[in-house]
Amino acid sequence: MHTDWLRDQTNALADAVSGLEPGKRVPTCPEWSVRDLVAHVGLIQRRATLIVQTGEAVPFPSGGEAPDDWGPWLREGADELARAADEAGEKEVWSFVGDKRPASFWLRRMLHDTTIHAVDGALTAETSYDIPAGLAVDGIDEGLSLVRLMQGVIPGLAELRGDGETLLLSSTQGDGWLITRNPDGPHWKRTVTDAADVTVTGTVQQLLLVFYRRLSLDDVVVSGERELITHWLAHTAL
Repeated sequence: MHTDWLRDQTNALADAVSGLEPGKRVPTCPEWSVRDLVAHVGLIQRRATLIVQTGEAVPFPSGGEAPDDWGPWLREGADELARAADEAGEKEVWSFVGDKRPASFWLRRMLHDTTIHAVDGALTAETSYDIPAGLAVDGIDEGLSLVRLMQGVIPGLAELRGDGETLLLSSTQGDGWLITRNPDGPHWKRTVTDAADVTVTGTVQQLLLVFYRRLSLDDVVVSGERELITHWLAHTAL
């Protein structure tokens, strides 16, 4: 499923940016132009492919650019990563969380990065977007897992330690995630029944986009101690 979703979301980005001026600013990533956005996705997918193939760390591309014919180049990058991950199977490869992970780690990470940037492309083009519910659920699962895994990698995540404060992401489609801020950092579990100090309610797509700061808290319903979710969002940029 991750393979199909990766291709679908890469297609969505390619379609969204087709015909846009390369220098047009991306409103959700104002430091980037459309060309920068396309180059980022295409190059990091290719970097992930090399990591999966070699099992070793590969530097971030610097100074690379996307070719003028964006669509085929983006789709080619997604296809290369999908094939590499399939061929690697459960081979353990380098990861940025401090240990080796199955090659599928990179397929999933690039899927969700591409999904969010496909939304960036749609917002830039002022066109609609639609994230399948199952993909959005998996994106929240993966994002919360990364927050937990990267506590020793990103210093700002230390600010998320607490004394049992709770945050609930509650989907109107029946999915829910309870986050508890413990002294050793945040833990999470899937639940739809637990109460929390603050509850954020919306569609699963809305919750994913709030998590990644593509929507604001004004786009969902917040009940309880709003400052808890505000603080969380301020310290969880991945």
